[in-house]
Amino acid sequence: MPHGNQHSAADWPSRRTRVELTDEEREIYAWQLDVRDFGEIGQEKLKGASVLISRVGGLGSVVAYELAAAGVGRLILAHGGSVQPSDLNRQLLMTHDWIGKPRMESIIRRLKELNPRLEIFGLQENMHEENAERLVGMADCVVDAAPMFQERLAMNDAAERQAIPVVEAAMYELEASLTVIHPPLTPRFRELVPEVPAGWQRRFPVFGAVSGTVACLAAMEVIKLLSGIGEPLRNRMLRIDLRSMHFETIHLR
Repeated sequence: MPHGNQHSAADWPSRRTRVELTDEEREIYAWQLDVRDFGEIGQEKLKGASVLISRVGGLGSVVAYELAAAGVGRLILAHGGSVQPSDLNRQLLMTHDWIGKPRMESIIRRLKELNPRLEIFGLQENMHEENAERLVGMADCVVDAAPMFQERLAMNDAAERQAIPVVEAAMYELEASLTVIHPPLTPRFRELVPEVPAGWQRRFPVFGAVSGTVACLAAMEVIKLLSGIGEPLRNRMLRIDLRSMHFETIHLR
């Protein structure tokens, strides 16, 4: 059964549509409304959009926070389990007083504190083959922030079937990568990652600042895809080495 702002599968809604801004929203988003080629039309597109984030941890929590601040109308969040002490070095929607409590409750509480107008559909389970099709179908854009490749493959397969763009972000130690997967305009995810890499584990070495860096860039890719400004990373991958502060963009075939 639904609990607070969490939901059961029976409550799954459809995608949102473009809506008009209120005077309060024009004041809140005044600085970004001045961005060239964005304006009120771009902000209305964000308000009317739904974004799915698979896992709201070190990477997904910062993406969600930035999108909530930018005025995306609905976030669909999938992440199971309870807050653990080891989450606190990088999962910025978790707090020390919430250790041992359901992770999704903390996520929703913190996002609503930032943007009470935000509509949140929070599912306290991770992405898998059985729920991926419906979750993806609720969204205009998807952010893949999952640490497990089983989840990434299931979600990308569902997004490819429904022609929904996926912002793919990942990090390891002090390195990170970012691209947009949107077949047939881009290569398929399975052409880059055919199967679960052997020996991959959920826990891997990383600083929270690395997660946050690529998360902010991923949020910007979502904003670009939804509003139509700029050039999203289709057929390109941004690779970041924060040890040397080296950034490079490679072309994908």
